[in-house]
Amino acid sequence: MDNSYIIAIDFGTAYSGYAFSLTKREAETEPRLKYWGQQVSLRTPKTPTCILFDEHGKFLSFGYEAQSVYFRTRGDEARKKFFFECFKMSLYVTEVLLETQLTADSAQFIASDFTWVVTVPAIWDPSAKQFMREAATQAGIAAAGKEDRLAIALEAEAASVWCMKLPADGFKTENNSEVTFEQASGTQYIVVDCGGGTIDITVHEVLEGGALKELHKASGNDFGGQTVDKKFKEFLREIFSDSLWDKYEKEHPGELQKMMYDISVIKEIDADVDISCPYNLGEMAREKQKIEKFFESLRGVSWNEGAIKISKEKVRSFFADSLNGISKSLREILKKGFTIKYILLVGGYAQSPILRQHITNQFSGQCEVLCPSHPQEAVMKGAVMFGRNPAVVASRISAFTYGVSLSHRFDESKHRADKKYTNKEGEWCDGIFCVLVRENEEVGWDKTSEHSFTPVERDQTAIIFAFYRTERKIQGLMYVDEWGVENIGSIILESPDTDTTAHTRTYLPIHTNGDTDSSTMQQKHIIIIES
Repeated sequence: MDNSYIIAIDFGTAYSGYAFSLTKREAETEPRLKYWGQQVSLRTPKTPTCILFDEHGKFLSFGYEAQSVYFRTRGDEARKKFFFECFKMSLYVTEVLLETQLTADSAQFIASDFTWVVTVPAIWDPSAKQFMREAATQAGIAAAGKEDRLAIALEAEAASVWCMKLPADGFKTENNSEVTFEQASGTQYIVVDCGGGTIDITVHEVLEGGALKELHKASGNDFGGQTVDKKFKEFLREIFSDSLWDKYEKEHPGELQKMMYDISVIKEIDADVDISCPYNLGEMAREKQKIEKFFESLRGVSWNEGAIKISKEKVRSFFADSLNGISKSLREILKKGFTIKYILLVGGYAQSPILRQHITNQFSGQCEVLCPSHPQEAVMKGAVMFGRNPAVVASRISAFTYGVSLSHRFDESKHRADKKYTNKEGEWCDGIFCVLVRENEEVGWDKTSEHSFTPVERDQTAIIFAFYRTERKIQGLMYVDEWGVENIGSIILESPDTDTTAHTRTYLPIHTNGDTDSSTMQQKHIIIIES
C-alpha cells in the first residue's frame, strides 16, 4: 500500500477534526491540522460534533456553523430543524446496525489518492467499528477494489504513537516536575484517552526498534467529559425546578444548546464560574417568582447580576463520578502486576486541570502522570503516523476468544445426544466450538493462523464456516450454543475438488486492527485444496 498521502479523521463524541500529510517523504516533522471556528472568532484543532438538517432532512451545516445557526434559531423555527450532537455514543452498545448514510466532498485530490485513517475507541464492540468502516465506505472514502486505502486506528493507540514522537518538553505535569518520557526498550506505560463520551485505556510496552506491544486488552468506560456536562445540567434543573426546566427545554432548544456549549468550555478551568443566564430562561423564571429566590436554598450557587455563579467546590463535585470511574479502571490495570512507569493523559477532556490533578494525586506515588501540551491533537496526529506505518503497533491482546463451529465423529461418551445427526458418511456431533484465538492471547498485526478441516461428505462442494466469540473461560466450553457464546457471522467456501483423499486447508488471517467482524473475514479467507 502506497502511503504517500494520509488523512486521519478523529470523529469524536464531543469534538471532531482531521490531520493530514501530503508528502512522499518517509516522515514529516509534524502532520498538518485543519483548524476550525473562524466564523465564531476561534481557531481550534477540532470542531463540535454536531450536525443540522432542515425539516426535510436536507443537510445544512456541521460543527461550529451548525451550532451558530441553531443557537440563533428560536421557538417554533428551532423545532422544525433536526439538530444532532454527541450521536457517536449511540455506537457504545453491544450491537450496531448499518443504517446511517454519510456523504463526502472531494477537493483537489480524489479520495482514492489518499490512505484514509478513521479513529475509533478501542473499547467499542467490533460491530460498532465495522459500522464506522461501512459509513466511511458509503461516504466514498474507500472505493470498490481499494478497500486497503481505509484503515481503522484505535484512538488511544494513535495517541500513544504520537506521544512517542514528542520531545521531552512536549509534556506537562501538574506538580511542575521536570519529567522526560523515556522510550527505552522495555518501558511500560498506560495511555488514557479522555474523550467526551468514552475513557479509552491501553497499556503498551516499547519494543526494540520503537514499535509498541499491547500488554492488556483495551479497557475503559463511558465516564468521559459529557458526564460532567450532565451534572451541570442536572444542577440547573434542581435550581429552576423540573416543570420550568422541562418547559424551557421544549420551547427554547437552540438557546439551551448554546448554554450547554458554554458549560462544556468551563471544564477547562478550576475556579468559581459564572454562567450567563439565557434571556428566555430568566424571563420564564421571573414569571414564577423573583429570580434570586431560586438560589436561596442551594449551597455553592448564587445569582450575580444576570449570571449563575457556581463555586469552585461545587464545580469540582460535578467531576466526582467521572474521576472515580477513571480511577477505578486504572487501579484494575495497575493490580495486574505490570511495571508501569507513566500514565499519559490525552484527548480533549485531558485539558481539564481538575482531571489532571486528580489523576496525579491518585497515582503519582506509583508512576509519573504526563499530558501532552496539546492533548486534543494527539489522536489525529498519531493516526496520520499510524496510517503511514501500521506495524508501529506490533501486536495486540485479543479481547475475546474466537472460534468456528465444527462437526466431529459422534461419541456417545463425550457428546450430547441432541447434537447428533447422521449422513451417508456416518454419525456426527454438530456445533463443536473450535478455538482459533484465545482471549488475552497476543496477536501480531500481520499474524496468520493455520487450521486444516475436512468436509463431512465426500461429494461436498461447499463448506459453511460459522464464527463465534465469547468471553467465557474455555475450560468446560464445548458447544457454540452454550451461554455466553455469540455468533458473529459466517462464510461459504467452495470446495471443487471432491476426491476423498483431498482435504481443505484454510488460512485464517487474524488481523488486529479492530476488524473481527464477519464481513472482513469473508474478504480475507484463502482456501487451498491439497491432494
